[in-house]
Amino acid sequence: MSIVERAGLAVLRQIDPERAHGLAIKALKSGLAPMPAALPDMPRLKCEFAGLKLSNPVGLAAGFDKNAEVIAPLLKMGFGFIEVGAATPRPQDGNPKPRLFRLPYDQGVINRFGFNNQGMSVIGARLADRDTHVDTGRRAGVVGLNLGANKDSEDRAGDFARVLEHCGAHIDFATVNVSSPNTEKLRDLQGADALTALLNGVMETRDNLTNRIPVFLKIAPDLTDAEISDIVAVAFDTGIDGIIATNTTLDREGLHGRHKSQAGGLSGVPLFKKSTRVLARIANETGGAIPLMGVGGISSAEDAFAKIQAGASAVQLYSGLVYNGMSLVKDIRCGLDQLLGYHGFSSIEDARGTDIEKWL
Repeated sequence: MSIVERAGLAVLRQIDPERAHGLAIKALKSGLAPMPAALPDMPRLKCEFAGLKLSNPVGLAAGFDKNAEVIAPLLKMGFGFIEVGAATPRPQDGNPKPRLFRLPYDQGVINRFGFNNQGMSVIGARLADRDTHVDTGRRAGVVGLNLGANKDSEDRAGDFARVLEHCGAHIDFATVNVSSPNTEKLRDLQGADALTALLNGVMETRDNLTNRIPVFLKIAPDLTDAEISDIVAVAFDTGIDGIIATNTTLDREGLHGRHKSQAGGLSGVPLFKKSTRVLARIANETGGAIPLMGVGGISSAEDAFAKIQAGASAVQLYSGLVYNGMSLVKDIRCGLDQLLGYHGFSSIEDARGTDIEKWL
């Protein structure tokens, strides 16, 4: 981490977390955010996820760039792919403030945003304006959209399909997010019957798009073994292209500090073990037949490597950036390349799922 980045993080930590996040977005927009030095080519990190060709397996999770405002500068930070949103059909303010809390001792974050976003029309327009590569005419980078539902919607299941229909032409993948704990009763849609109906509607919408993008399902870490088995069965039945494990947790075991009991979803280091166990369980049940993305508590190359060995073909991070800055992306890429080499793996695919039993 550079001196400039370290000083910037120290300043941001003295500010209200949500305001600090807004300032980070403004810095990226204005070009004031420090840009990382170019990294050498790392062939071992090149990989594929559900048909998406990635320069490296380290992605940015949804929630950082909710409104697709800073796609171009984020892609320059070294991510192999980014996910924006969540987007809902209509704009909504989300839950009352304060709704974002740091847990510095635990390197965790609790949020209860509630899908605050500017709506699919605004977000879709920004996605349509993405930079186009001069030589190929294709949009730069791999960019996906997290699909959400309005809090007051009378048809939440239909909201996911509506957002995909509106924005689908401008993205490379879409994620169905029924696992946020911050919209009342949203997680009820993870039940087998409700989830099947929802995903069938989304997949039908996807099949009617001119570009047949992959669709992923993001699940919660607070699932029983039986619920995980049900979700895996639904995933096979509906033909979704991948599973993202996991979203934030409602668990508060072992936390410290004055904000430890705040309502909302917990992310960061305290989530790592729980989310990795869910990932490994799904990897074991699917036998590698469905691509898996590991999310939750990644703050080092070792964490990313553990997710891959637990069954992930790619990973995403977000809360780790709060405590380690954007240089974490470079650190994970370099460290992951070294770990692959040290353990004798020539690719991400070679390492995938080689240590599942540890987490079962």
